[in-house]
Amino acid sequence: MDKRCFGDENPEYAKYHDTEWGVPVHDDRHLFEMLILEGAQAGLSWETILKRRAGYREAFHNFDPAKVAAMTDEELEERLKTPTIIRNRLKVFSARKNARVFLEIQKELGSFSHYLWGFVGGSPMVNQWKTRGEVPVTTPESDALSKDLKKRGMSFVGSTIMYAYMQAVGLVNDHLLNCSLR
Repeated sequence: MDKRCFGDENPEYAKYHDTEWGVPVHDDRHLFEMLILEGAQAGLSWETILKRRAGYREAFHNFDPAKVAAMTDEELEERLKTPTIIRNRLKVFSARKNARVFLEIQKELGSFSHYLWGFVGGSPMVNQWKTRGEVPVTTPESDALSKDLKKRGMSFVGSTIMYAYMQAVGLVNDHLLNCSLR
């Protein structure tokens, strides 16, 4: 890779940049995984979450939303003792709450992917940024997504988190103009 937007300092982060970030995702299980991970990232670095991704997969049933939705309070309390995830009570318990809303959206619209991609008209928004400083932290689309998810009962889905999520799952392509992946 000649030039990256980010990640040169860390091989795992570089791999994430090169293979995932900005790539359009339509698989509901992966969309759920990224939703939970982005919420866990709130207030932390993405590198911190990437290092714990395997721990999250183990703790949250490989991000099967039905299994996460069915987790008991006791199971979630046990997860708070797990050193391989972020042990924040609100974040851990929000995984179950968000899974339940995720399943409701699937039932209502057939898939979470269909719901999510509706916020960008079905196609990735491709931006033309020259520097990281130009990239916004929220947009009207992330505001709308955040507002709707909160109304439905999700937490850790503020507009800034949702914009990062939209970037992560390819609803938005914010690779810089000088990035090799453009």
